[in-house]
Amino acid sequence: MSTARNPLSVEVSVVREDIVLVTVEGHLDLDTATEFQAHLANQFHHGRRHFLLDLSDVPFMDSSGMNIILRVYQQARELPGSVHVIAPTPAVRRVLDLTGVSLTVPVSDKVDDALALIDRGQHLAEQEV
Repeated sequence: MSTARNPLSVEVSVVREDIVLVTVEGHLDLDTATEFQAHLANQFHHGRRHFLLDLSDVPFMDSSGMNIILRVYQQARELPGSVHVIAPTPAVRRVLDLTGVSLTVPVSDKVDDALALIDRGQHLAEQEV
């Protein structure tokens, strides 16, 4: 049972074999960050390499949530893989912009935009081989 004042809802959908859409609803903060991290770790365990993080229903995110996004970004890059933030609320976008996270982690308005970036990146990687 969660003791969080603002419980977090996390829905995971497999888009493709190695791509997962993680839809988050609620505050992403110190109280809920561990739950969010557990969902992401489970997806790494199942071989996912690309993470689409839909934050359109996250009204608030503190440094705990931001640190998890950066940590999963670093883990995914080592695979190699990627992390994309999808449709963050204005408050979350502001945090991402002010901290410079949005310069590192791609932010897209729609899932299809992020999928196009993944496909483009995989195509470029294949050409390098």
